[in-house]
Amino acid sequence: MNSINNQKEITVGVDTGKAQLDIYVRPLDIYFNVTNDEKGIKEAIKKIKSYKPTRIVIEATGRLEHAFIMACSQADLPFTVANPAHVKKFAGAIGRKAKTDKLDAQLIAHYGEAIKPALSTLKPENMQLMSDLLSRRRQLMTMQTMEKNRLQIMPKEISGIIKPILTAIKNQIEKVDSKLSKLIEKCSEYRAKNSILQSMPGIGNVVAFNLLSDMPELGYLTNKEAASLIGVAPFNKESGSYEGQRNIRGGRHKIRTVMYMAMMSAMQCNPVFKSTYQRLVAAGKPKKTAIIACVRKMVIILNSMVRDGVMWDPKMNSN
Repeated sequence: MNSINNQKEITVGVDTGKAQLDIYVRPLDIYFNVTNDEKGIKEAIKKIKSYKPTRIVIEATGRLEHAFIMACSQADLPFTVANPAHVKKFAGAIGRKAKTDKLDAQLIAHYGEAIKPALSTLKPENMQLMSDLLSRRRQLMTMQTMEKNRLQIMPKEISGIIKPILTAIKNQIEKVDSKLSKLIEKCSEYRAKNSILQSMPGIGNVVAFNLLSDMPELGYLTNKEAASLIGVAPFNKESGSYEGQRNIRGGRHKIRTVMYMAMMSAMQCNPVFKSTYQRLVAAGKPKKTAIIACVRKMVIILNSMVRDGVMWDPKMNSN
């Protein structure tokens, strides 16, 4: 233990897999792996804690790392979620080409030691609270739509009973939005990402809140992966000589719905999407297909913006 205590900085690199976590402790040259489940994570946290780490670096791979980072937060361990693109660039800079799970964990630890990325301020209770608030907001929006529909079809004598309900629902939605805004302001990571997202004309609080909560992988994925995750990547229908229309499928439909509605606004206020939509329609694309294509472009640009930490620029493209 004395040799451990005498080390100035202990950096832990974690390579995440669906079934396994590969862990390397630098500069102690300690490697081990555990299963990526509750039992394995508990074992890993106990072992890592004994080394008194300065920084635990885990590469973002989607949602596979969430259970581990939540366990780190609950154990008061210092952690940061690394952008795979940054780790890849670091690997190129040091000439690392070989790839195994152990070497990847070593690379992540080396990256953490050399670059010293800022530690995360994400709290599991805040992540859950944001998700719960968004769920409640969706419920309130559904209730609001139902009451508005009733207002249109019911006799005028009944409108006096419905309107107070609509006012109450509107007030509750505003309270939820206020709580979400305060939650984002408390976390530097949420705050920075929120500013980037909302710098794009057409992206407001609702879309930003949903992306922060339900698509935390944004900025850590390839553009194709980001489009697929939301369900706006087209899939071919081909069998032998048959070629069917390309369709979208799967993905996180709640985010897709929110972004579809956002695109209806963006096409009015954002020249990039307005021109893209008009060009596709002029080329003979159905209007809905053109809108989905614009949503796909929006997702890809947002993913690039978050990945590179840059604000909106009209000159951006989807490459």
